[in-house]
Amino acid sequence: MPLQSVAVVGGGLAGCECALRLAQAGLEVTLFEQKPGRRSPAHVSDHLAELVCSNSLRSDETGSGVGLLKAELRALGSRFMAAADACRVPAGKALAVDREAFAAALTAMVAAQPHIRRVEHCVRGLDDPVLTPFRTADGAVAIAAGPLASEELSASLAAAVGVEHCYFYDAIAPIVWTHSLDMSVVFRASRYGQEQGDAPGEGDYLNCPMTREEYTAFYNALLEARTMQAHAFESERHFEGCMPLEALAQRGERTLTFGPLKPVGFVDPRTGRRPWAVLQLRAENANAETCNLVGCQTKLVQAEQARVFRLVPGLERAEFARYGSMHRNTYVNAPTALTPELELRAAPGIYLAGQITGVEGYVESAACGLWLGMLLAARAHGRDLPPPPPPESALGALLGHLRTPAKRFQPSNVHFGLMPPLDERARKKDRKALYAARAQAAFAAWRATTGEV
Repeated sequence: MPLQSVAVVGGGLAGCECALRLAQAGLEVTLFEQKPGRRSPAHVSDHLAELVCSNSLRSDETGSGVGLLKAELRALGSRFMAAADACRVPAGKALAVDREAFAAALTAMVAAQPHIRRVEHCVRGLDDPVLTPFRTADGAVAIAAGPLASEELSASLAAAVGVEHCYFYDAIAPIVWTHSLDMSVVFRASRYGQEQGDAPGEGDYLNCPMTREEYTAFYNALLEARTMQAHAFESERHFEGCMPLEALAQRGERTLTFGPLKPVGFVDPRTGRRPWAVLQLRAENANAETCNLVGCQTKLVQAEQARVFRLVPGLERAEFARYGSMHRNTYVNAPTALTPELELRAAPGIYLAGQITGVEGYVESAACGLWLGMLLAARAHGRDLPPPPPPESALGALLGHLRTPAKRFQPSNVHFGLMPPLDERARKKDRKALYAARAQAAFAAWRATTGEV
């Protein structure tokens, strides 16, 4: 039976993208969002679509998996991407946004859509009475509560899928006020900027250079600092792509200098030589009043964050606009719990979207919400459901991850490793370009065949 109305639970990236696509198709959407009356421990704004971690949406180049995914979302009319492009701030080859302007833009889009009714309510379970009118033959429920779903909703979801749900811990980086930096030490440059023709003082990042001795002092303090602890009944499982800085440091003294503090491609203008390590800062908003400590997500307690990061040259008097923090991310074993259409096998009529399905990242979450919106919109109009994008495309590869059984299913960003192997031998330096070209051709052919816009 064609759909008449849909309840979307959660006003994050996936929820907003899904609701806006459904409303665009003419469906009546009720968006349940607990703000402003209640927030998760990681949220600070009353806006929808709040970015709680970095303000970076990662690479915007089509030579990367996430860059390809952004291009595909733009082609499909993503409102998430429209807001991101309108609110971008300088970040080199990455797409970073003014997080306040971005959230305000998506909030305004939802408010302006006459087919969306926003209701302030914390949905506490799949059997919450507010969802009953939508659990009918001509209704549907889309759970897009995100990785910070309430404990009540998480418990209800775990009971429905019949297995103990999975989880991991995520850490976010501190933000400092730009005016508090020591600009006699901090220099502006992009990696390899001078080699690419940038004049001194040009570039999208601020950089704090460290000598070997300065890095060693910082590294030792990081290892010794006190951290926030998980609840006694939960073990910590960190997503490999978002490891706390101190957890990375425990792997060895040079781990950080080959990772987030990598100095390659920089020259300290004070010495004319490459530093031993470099901590980068990225503008957090359009006026660049605040900066994000790139790659420095942490679970240090706040007093220790101030002490340790002020050991970095240029940050001695840093004023913190936001300290880093740690929070639980909840997700299901998608290949087992969900159908290929993202419907709960154990609860027909209830769909999941976003990071709670096991995709990881802002762009991936929005992409999942958009795809569910496309599926439900097709059902509402009595059309055949669109076939999934080909696995050679970024969106197809990401959705394929949710359908591929694994001994221990883990969240994943989009990357070329999720795509089928190339059918030709290629040098390592050429492989990304070949993956990208194949993905673009496959996605274009899929759009031409299905008529999806």
